[in-house]
Order: sequence, then structure tokens, then C-alpha cells
Amino acid sequence: MSTANPQPLWQPDPERIAQARITQFQAWAAEHHGAPAEGGYPALHQWSVEQLDTFWKAVTEWFDVRFSTPYARVLGDRSMPGAEWFPGATLNYAEHALRAADDRPGEPALLHVDETHEPRPVTWSELRRQVGALAAELRTLGVRPGDRVSGYLPNIPEAVVALLATAAVGGVWTSCAPDFGARSVLDRFQQVEPVVLFTVDGYRYGGKEHDRRETVAELRRELPTLRAVVHIPLLGTETPDGALEWSALTAGDTAPVFEQVPFDHPLWVLYSSGTTGLPKAIVQSQGGILVEHLKQLGLHCDLGPEDRFFWYTSTGWMMWNFLVSGLLTGTTVVLYDGSPGYPDTGAQWRIAERTGATLYGTSAAYVMACRKAGVHPSRDFDLSKVRCVATTGSPLPPDGFRWLHDEVRDDLWIASVSGGTDVCSCFAGAVPTLPVYTGELQAPGLGTDLQSWDPSGKPLVDEVGELVVTNPMPSMPIHFWNDGDGSRYHDSYFDTYPGVWRHGDWITVTGRGSVIIHGRSDSTLNRQGVRMGSADIYEVVERLPEIRESLVIGIEQPDGGYWMPLFVHLAPGAALDEALLGRIKQAIREQLSPRHVPDEVIEVPGIPHTLTGKRIEVPVKRLLQGTPLEKAVNAGSIDNLALLGFYEELARKRG
Repeated sequence: MSTANPQPLWQPDPERIAQARITQFQAWAAEHHGAPAEGGYPALHQWSVEQLDTFWKAVTEWFDVRFSTPYARVLGDRSMPGAEWFPGATLNYAEHALRAADDRPGEPALLHVDETHEPRPVTWSELRRQVGALAAELRTLGVRPGDRVSGYLPNIPEAVVALLATAAVGGVWTSCAPDFGARSVLDRFQQVEPVVLFTVDGYRYGGKEHDRRETVAELRRELPTLRAVVHIPLLGTETPDGALEWSALTAGDTAPVFEQVPFDHPLWVLYSSGTTGLPKAIVQSQGGILVEHLKQLGLHCDLGPEDRFFWYTSTGWMMWNFLVSGLLTGTTVVLYDGSPGYPDTGAQWRIAERTGATLYGTSAAYVMACRKAGVHPSRDFDLSKVRCVATTGSPLPPDGFRWLHDEVRDDLWIASVSGGTDVCSCFAGAVPTLPVYTGELQAPGLGTDLQSWDPSGKPLVDEVGELVVTNPMPSMPIHFWNDGDGSRYHDSYFDTYPGVWRHGDWITVTGRGSVIIHGRSDSTLNRQGVRMGSADIYEVVERLPEIRESLVIGIEQPDGGYWMPLFVHLAPGAALDEALLGRIKQAIREQLSPRHVPDEVIEVPGIPHTLTGKRIEVPVKRLLQGTPLEKAVNAGSIDNLALLGFYEELARKRG
């Protein structure tokens, strides 16, 4: 692909570069730790990966990380997986998240917005009081360090309080959004055996109320380890029998007591669906997340106490955890609970206006939807406070960059970012001091030796390869839950290139040092930034007696869209009529989530397999993307090569 020298779409002016926190950090790190004073971001990045220990030590000093017990060294064992960060140190994530309460008690820590679009503040002192009260009650309930606490909650202040109270006592937080069906939630929570469950009675979305009491009752029945269930009456219903009331547990006025835990003590469990079996339960550490998020939010996103940070997300996505970490930089965090496009497509811009958001994050899909719907953000809303619009979930197409530049502001910092649930952070994306090129992520993150590799492990420039990270990052998982020998963790990232993290994305690193993401290099589905395993869908669909077997594929489209067809091989005598189509979609919507519903259901003569009986997803995906048959698949490994002709023909028809 050609990467001649295009003109940047945007360039920060000298004043903006001088004021950026990353510029001040570089000058300070040059003085105190030998970082390069000249050469801007590229020089700083090179130093950060070559002097990894010194860089992370500098980050903890710059952000004044409070170690209650000092560390012996920055990095013990450097090998991946298993790198050991800050051995000997103890600290607490929640203590850092609430630090601003000392200086700015009456200012808003959170702004909560629902579909009425009226922001409601929760002050720093009120947030700290509620966390203190709830942490004390969790201890009374017997929650001890390492115990799991779960939330079946929307993006509301109560979810933030519950997460921080859990971290304060050294518990391990885990959450799912209430649009997840019972089966989806149980596939996640049953793995980690929570002792407490925070739930709502329902949620509001798209102008409607959705009652979730039956689902909650099922979760209670199917989670035998629960010692307590806490009811949050979002729809105003009575507390069910045997449940505790949220208001009672947060009524006290107790200063929070922060359990000092080892740096690598688990903070939360996130879920990334594997393509087979149960979703992977990814465990990240209190210290690892703390220092990675301080770097990412404080330096890359340039956030501080005067900022307001809004990212459209739900509690079932790592971006929610990332959003809550905005508190670490003393930033006011905007929580929006509702449909991204209600009552109209421009809804998120209205929220950005009403909350005074300075950094507004959304999905590439939403930007493209606004472009298609003819939304005019700067004409219809006052977005003068928005300095940066960030996008993730899927690569932002060039048209999306141009639309934001034309329709929001020509002096807009556009940050397309890419990372993963697996590290709860970005590998590449926002740098406030670098130019933005259309269709490109600005640069790899500090401390992240991101490269594009060919199959033999040779680094590529200006060519498409596998996204790899060759050095450990503090927020990489400490382990997967119930993965005693670490084999599932190892196989997920380290089996292709030993000792090197392979993420499963196709990327180009350009000669300018920017990054282009081309989509998944494996068969994991990625809808609106939520990664989903195909196995979840097969399990639900193939319970229907008419369906013998199925195959689901997700394909990134050139226009930034995403096409997710479901191919079904029917049982003898069955027909794919409207009734069966309706039952397939209903089963997926109710048992998994609306996000899992395919764009099309297509009848096929049969599903191709490997000789060992595994469905072949990646070769079919490649065929549907237009790759010729002989390049898409190893013919000798397929049980029935003739079946692939159908997918080849379909790709031809779709053009």
C-alpha cells in the first residue's frame, strides 16, 4: 500500500504542544531520569520502550503514586507471560481514584445523564462518603480481599460506587450490562463465583422501560456462592425478598478504609469471548491498571482536574472501566445511561454539549451513522469545550475523519484509538502533540513496543502484518480465571510468537510512525467494539430443532460498517421462513443480547470443517472478503471442499 507524504488533517499549534501534560512530563523526565529533552514524542517513545523500568518509575513519580510499602524494583521477571511488576509494593486503586476529594470536595466527580439529557452531579465528597459507607457494609457482609463482587448494572453512579467500594476492601469487581440475557451473564459470573451481586430491577433504553426482575431471580438461583444481593430500584420497584436495599447500605458517613494490597492483587475480571467455549475471564491487577491508566489518561488523553470526560459505553465493555479511571486524574467523569441515538441520532452530541465534555469518546460506528443521517454537530450544538473526539470499537474510516473535521471543527484533535479488553487500555492512539493523518492512529503508546510482524516474526514498515507487542505492559492480565497452568492465557496471545504478545489484529505501521488498523486477523466477532465469541451464538441457535448447524462471520466493510451474517444448515424438512427467522433472532436477542443478532440469516447446503471437525471461520471470512480460494484455505485440511464454492459465489455476488 502506498503511504506517500499526505498532508496532516490536523496539527496541534505550538501553544497546545507546550501546554500538553506529555510535554511537561518529557521535560521533567529529561531532568530527573535521562529521557531525551529534544526530538518530541518519537524520541520519548523510543526511550520509554528501551528504558522500560526507568519509564514506569518516572510515571509513578510524576503522578505521585502512593506506595504504602515501597517496591524492591520496577520489573522483576520481564518474560511474557508472567512479567512481575513492582514486586514488594502495596497500594490501593480506589484510594487514588478518590484523591481529588481532598482538594475539590464540592465539585462534581460524576455527572450522571439519562435519556432526559439533564446532567445530575455527584460531588467528590459525596462519592467518597458513599464509597466509605458501602465498603464498611461489604466488610460487615464478610467480603475479604480476593472475594468477587458482581454488578448487573447500567452505566449509573451506583455502579462506580460499587466498583470503588469493592476495590477499597481488596475485593475483585466484575460487571455485565443489563441488556445481557441470563445465559450470557451466567457464562461469565459462574466462572468467578461472586459472593455479592448488585442488581437493578430494570433499565430505560430508547424511551422504554425494560423490566429485568425475572432475569435477576434466575441469576440468584444459578449463583450458589452469593451471600448477599443488593437491589437498586432504578424503575422504582420494591426490594425483593432476601435482598438488601442500596439506600440502606450507602446511608452511613464513614471515611473509606483502603486495604493496602500487593501491586499485582486482582482488581477486576473482564470478559473477552473466545471463539470456542466460555468467554475468557481476564484478571487485571490493582497496580497494573492504576499506572497504565494514569499514563493513558493523564499523558495520552491529556486529562486533568479541569476536564470533563465522556465516553459512550456500557458496564459490559472495558471502556466503562477505562472511563471510571478518569477519576484517577481528578477529572469529572460523565456517565450516560441510555440509547446512543435517542431521541434522535444526534443524542451524544447533545450530551457532550450539556455536560461541557472536553474529551468525548464514541464508536466509529456512531460517527458513521451521524454522517449517514446528515447530523450537523457544530451547527446544532455548542461544542466549543470539546478539544478531542476519540473513537474506538472498530477502525474509523477516512470518511469519518473528514466528517468530524468538517462538521465539528477544523481545529479538532481526532483520536482514533485501538487496544483491547485484554489490556483494558490502548496499544496505539491519542498523542496530543502529534499531527493527525486521515485514517491513521497517531502513534503507539508510551512503554508499548508495538510492531507489525510477518509470519516469521520479521518487523514490517508500510506493510500489513500482525499486531504484536514485544515488551510487557503493566495492565496485561495477571492470569485468566480458572486457568491453573496458564495454558489458556498462553494460547490466547503467545503461541504464534513465543514470548511476544500477538493480539489478533491486522495493522500497518507507517514510515511516519503512525498506525493503521485493518480489523481482526482471527475470527473473533467485533460488533460496536464489543468482542463476542461465535461459540455463544452457536450454542443458542443450535438449540432450535430446525437447525442442524450454523456458522457466523463478522466482516469489516470498506466503508467502516460491519457485516455479520449467520449461515444455517437446516435439518431435513425444515424451511427458513419468516417464523423460523423470527425465532432465531428472538432466541439470540433474549439469551445473549441485541448486539449478537446477525445482519442476515442465510441458508447454506452445509458447513465446512477441518479434518478434526472444527468449523472453519477464518477461511470463510477471507473468502467473503474476496480472497481467492487457493489463498484463503489449505485445501488438504477441509472435510468438504465443494461447500466453499457457495461462499466464493456469495462474495462474487456482493462484489
